[in-house]
Amino acid sequence: MIVAGEAQGAAMRLTGRFFAMNAAAVVISLFITVLAAIVFAALYTKLVGPRGSAEELQRILETRTGMAALRAEAEALEFEQLLDPQHHERLGERARALGAEAVILRDRTPLFATSPLDAVTLEEALIYSGGLSTVDTLELGGVTHMVARVDYILPSGRHGVLLLLAPVRLHTGYYLVLGLILTAVFALSFLLANYFVSRRFSRGIIAPVVRLKEAAVNIGNGELDFGIAEEGEGEVRELCRMLELMRIKLKESVYWQEKYDENRRFLVSSISHDLKTPVTSIIGYLDGILDGVASTPQKQKEYLETARSKALLVNAMIDDLLLYSRLDMNQVPFHLEPTDVRAFFEDCMADVGYLFSRRGVALSLAVEFGEPVYVRMDRERFQRVVQNILDNCLKYMDKEDGRVDVLLRKTRTSVIMEIRDNGRGIPESEVQRIFDRFYRVDPSRSRTEGTGLGLAIARQIVEGHDGRIWARSAEGEGMSVIISLPIHAGPVSNPS
Repeated sequence: MIVAGEAQGAAMRLTGRFFAMNAAAVVISLFITVLAAIVFAALYTKLVGPRGSAEELQRILETRTGMAALRAEAEALEFEQLLDPQHHERLGERARALGAEAVILRDRTPLFATSPLDAVTLEEALIYSGGLSTVDTLELGGVTHMVARVDYILPSGRHGVLLLLAPVRLHTGYYLVLGLILTAVFALSFLLANYFVSRRFSRGIIAPVVRLKEAAVNIGNGELDFGIAEEGEGEVRELCRMLELMRIKLKESVYWQEKYDENRRFLVSSISHDLKTPVTSIIGYLDGILDGVASTPQKQKEYLETARSKALLVNAMIDDLLLYSRLDMNQVPFHLEPTDVRAFFEDCMADVGYLFSRRGVALSLAVEFGEPVYVRMDRERFQRVVQNILDNCLKYMDKEDGRVDVLLRKTRTSVIMEIRDNGRGIPESEVQRIFDRFYRVDPSRSRTEGTGLGLAIARQIVEGHDGRIWARSAEGEGMSVIISLPIHAGPVSNPS
């Protein structure tokens, strides 16, 4: 339920983000359109007033240019020159050609006009055109006019004015042009904004999701040897991370399952191979008792003791197989504690001293350091390591003056434990294989008893202590098994 809720929440967030991105595209397009309308209206108003038509734009520009030229010429003349009848005639012709009216006034009294003007319009023009320094547009008498004005200060202190007025009659085509321009601007800006939004959405969400789909197909087909990159935005990136974690966990699960199956096959194979001989012996001795071959109580006891020893061997072999399988699957916990190396080996050698003396093999311990040196070890498990190595020394000892030496020394960071014998040794080419499971130098597997797991178990336990184990050997001269464990600071003393 929690996972479903999280998935639904992620879907809602993605939907909200997609909606927000599209809304942003619309808002941006509207903003650009409004800006275009403002710019268009400002330019059009500056040129022709608040309204206009596309068809008259050229004419209006020509009128504006002509009025600017008339104003410039008038500024170069004295006011008395404006009153010359010939100048009146030229001014009237040029004004009429532009569709404009020209009025010359002295102290607000008309002295010349190209045509009679309404007094109200004329008064508005005088009031609103004061201070104009160029051709501009004014609303006069409800009609938009382009207005140009030249002021004169006469020697008598009186005031002269030249007014140029050109009515601008606009049509509804202005709105059509404005509508077409705004429609084109909105459509273009929306397409561009939507393109960038779609591209970002594709790069941040769609493309990573497509790659996630391909990854899911590969996982479904059992292909796990690839990585899933964290990419995309928000929830998509989180989905990439979770799918990569799932892939890693699934790969680990497959690995351990294959490891388990392989161990199981080895166990079945080894049990069928290694247990066949002792079980056959047990059956043979029991059949000898049942068939009367062991006819005396002494003989029967001998047969039963032999069968019991074989049964104990079978039990030990099964224990070795199960222990190795658990060690290989990392299912054996180690209870590590600071341990004095010298004291530990003294205990181990005391445990096996009787067995070595009965076999006539000398056992010695040599320590190259004086002060106590500590390592972290699981004493019970590590005793199994030493026991397995010493058992091998006895098992393959073929000399009358057999000898096993245990040497302890240390480096700056490690304790080196070497167990050396003078037995028959093994070929140098086989040294690195002795720690493999079920390996025996004797390929017939019949000259010695056991599972061939002793040194393999030793390696697993040593590596579980963050240590190393290796061997050196020369055929006919003996073999050395060497273990290295990191030095520990020692037990923490409690303050009194």
